Amino acid sequence: MTSSQPAETRTRGRSARTATLAEIAREAGVSAPTVSKVLNGRADVAPATRSRVEELLRAHGYRRRRAEATRSPLIDLVFHELESAWAMEVIRGVENVARDAGLSVVLSESAGRLTPGRTWADQVAARRPHGVILVLSGLDESGRALLTSRSIPFVVMDPAGDPGTDVPSIGATNWQGGLAATRHLVELGHTRIGAISGPSQMMCSRARIGGYRAALEAGGLPVDPGLIMAGDFHHETGYRQGLALLRRPDRPTAVFTGNDLQALGLYEAARELGLRIPEDLSVVGFDDLPVARWVGPPLTTVRQPLTEMAEAAARLVLDLGKSKSKSKSKGEGEGESTAAAATRVELATSLVVRSSTAPPPAGG
Repeated sequence: MTSSQPAETRTRGRSARTATLAEIAREAGVSAPTVSKVLNGRADVAPATRSRVEELLRAHGYRRRRAEATRSPLIDLVFHELESAWAMEVIRGVENVARDAGLSVVLSESAGRLTPGRTWADQVAARRPHGVILVLSGLDESGRALLTSRSIPFVVMDPAGDPGTDVPSIGATNWQGGLAATRHLVELGHTRIGAISGPSQMMCSRARIGGYRAALEAGGLPVDPGLIMAGDFHHETGYRQGLALLRRPDRPTAVFTGNDLQALGLYEAARELGLRIPEDLSVVGFDDLPVARWVGPPLTTVRQPLTEMAEAAARLVLDLGKSKSKSKSKGEGEGESTAAAATRVELATSLVVRSSTAPPPAGG
């Protein structure tokens, strides 16, 4: 791109005009080639300069013209952690949709951070994919501004926090799942029901424990804070916190875990302490990963439709890209496309009863 070529379209309401890199450069106090580097996601621009240029682009509502023609045949899929069977179910769903659309999937990991760093955002801007799907993650303001300025649509799947009313997202009925899991244990006759949660900063974790609390209260049982252990969705934490729960003199006869991996860690803790599942301890997980059917005994769990959620996220991000292209061809303003993109979809969870739950032992 050179400074003599019209590069962007400025839209306010339904009016539009062609703008040059020189106009943006003059207002930012930089050269036109520097603006071009920012537009193309080049790394060789000082952070302060990049921020100043992007702020001007965002303030004036600039969007890249003919974005569809310059897109790479890719979907960017970014996880906060990429290390479990849970992630494989999500990848499978996105791959299903991408394959049908003739696209490939690029995987990224934010190393446990709930917001990818600036380097990742620059790389995505340079790749210009058809869309970005963020799993158990989100974008900060600068990341959102960068993708928006490049007309790259994004969707958050199972957002860590409240994504905001203007961010498209796909989730599951986590509160209802926690309610169903705990209600099942109450109906079996358990009165001391423990829980191992997921990370407290994640919205899905809080919702699942909220359902757990609601089921106890509906069953006339007290919510004992001492029976609720903080987890992080990892097997090791299920084992460690499981030991802490099961070594209590007034140990629970049943435990609801925030995900299947923690349930498997709890299985290990129970075996180490000589407790049988379900004769001495009932266990309910969350996710219904394939391993839940294979473990002994097979795990009662809440099915979260991970593959379907990922497919829905991939279809949504591609639909948003098509909508942006149509809006540009009609000269529509940014406000309308943003409002149209504010989509929140929740897929239903369901309880899958297997062999890891039973009535409490006599006198338990």
